[in-house]
Amino acid sequence: MEQLLLLIFLPLVGAIITAFAGKSAKIVSTVFSVVSLVLALVIAGNFIPNASTQFEVNLPWIADLGINFHAGIDGISMLVVLLTNLLVPIIILSSYNHEYKNPAAFYALILFMQCGLLLVFTALDAFLFYIGWEAALIPIYFICAIWGGKDRIRINMKFFVYTIAGSLFMLMGIIYLYLQNPAHNFDIQAFYALNLDSAQQGWIFWAFFIAFAIKMPVFPFHTWQPDTYTAAPTQGTMLLSGIMLKMGIYGVIRWLLPIVPAGVHDWGQIAIILSIIGIVYASLIAFTQKDAKRLVAYSSIAHVGLISAGIFAFNQQGMQGAMVQMLSHGINVVGLFFVLDIIFSRVKTNKIEELGGIAKVAPQLALTFLIIVLGTVALPGTNGFIGEFLLLIGVYNYGIWAAAIAGLTIIFGAVYMLRMYQNVMLGETNSLTITFTDIKGTEKLVLYTICALIIVLGVYPKPILHLTEASVQHLLEQVNQKLNTVN
Repeated sequence: MEQLLLLIFLPLVGAIITAFAGKSAKIVSTVFSVVSLVLALVIAGNFIPNASTQFEVNLPWIADLGINFHAGIDGISMLVVLLTNLLVPIIILSSYNHEYKNPAAFYALILFMQCGLLLVFTALDAFLFYIGWEAALIPIYFICAIWGGKDRIRINMKFFVYTIAGSLFMLMGIIYLYLQNPAHNFDIQAFYALNLDSAQQGWIFWAFFIAFAIKMPVFPFHTWQPDTYTAAPTQGTMLLSGIMLKMGIYGVIRWLLPIVPAGVHDWGQIAIILSIIGIVYASLIAFTQKDAKRLVAYSSIAHVGLISAGIFAFNQQGMQGAMVQMLSHGINVVGLFFVLDIIFSRVKTNKIEELGGIAKVAPQLALTFLIIVLGTVALPGTNGFIGEFLLLIGVYNYGIWAAAIAGLTIIFGAVYMLRMYQNVMLGETNSLTITFTDIKGTEKLVLYTICALIIVLGVYPKPILHLTEASVQHLLEQVNQKLNTVN
């Protein structure tokens, strides 16, 4: 219990201390993020990969309303807890060559967001889940609004309106479930046990799905994403793409599927269709992008579309693929955005046509970038292959035509990512890239770490699959049992 409370609130303590650390904020935030990672690894080392919830804490909070501080970790949440605590120190280290105005506030907001994310990924009380969901939005809004690029206010307002609107739908769904619960509490197991008819489950499905689809994002709720990813400071983009979109995926798995299985049965096909449309649409748009950062933003929509389709296919392979791909996508997309940040810091552009020949003057950057790109396009032997392979099997078991179209994400992705790599890294240098310098210091540390993770997880994914397998199987059995009861 004490370990979980420390895991959740250590970043909050770090955020408060960092806010008053002045010029030392960068170092202080790094220390707290690394300690959080060590603590998460200790918890993972003591975690037993079975279907039970471990390190559970259940304390009265607002007793009159049936609200408890109820949190715990199973295999599904353990994965995203590890992802969060792994990426935050990497994201902070990636900022070391930047000098941000008011750095204490910048790094404090990152740690505050980490606390909100961990609340979301461990909450077993719907009210606590909602608090974490909103708490994670506040710091990223300010990070993008204060340190973002040109036109950041308009773009950020669109992002904020989208996410708040989605959150309100989810809040209405949570309140309705609370009112239907005889125990009058927000406990997740009580919500799982509710016997709702198909009509009730249908509208609750849409209340939750819209909130989660906006966060992922899934077509057609994606329109905030490319502009926000491009205008945000790179560390903000990393937080959004590497971790925050996993809130939506996790929400579908933890809350949507088990609470309203009949709603998923009735409306899940539409969710799969939207996900597959998003794969093809985002891939085609990525082909036309002249800015590398926007290209990666659209590629993220395509990859998340496949994850979403795998989840709603609702079988063991699709669900396990979603678990692995959440981790792999987070690592890969952070690596991609960091490489583009390094390029922009050197030549002040991410326009693909203005670059070229960087591999000749920066071979280490070119090699690490190639490994990250190969992981992104799911080359066998990299982390991206395992997740996408399982996801496609899961979608194939749902329907062969769905798998055929969803599989285009691998073909299209390989074309536009390798073409982007060729135009940026290969060929002859020009007046911009001739003076390009290779990676050094923390840049090497971050990129070498990401490349090592891509290769190790690609060659030996068994620990990750074993970590989530029992919890995924238990979830599927639980939902199928409830679905049979409804029918």
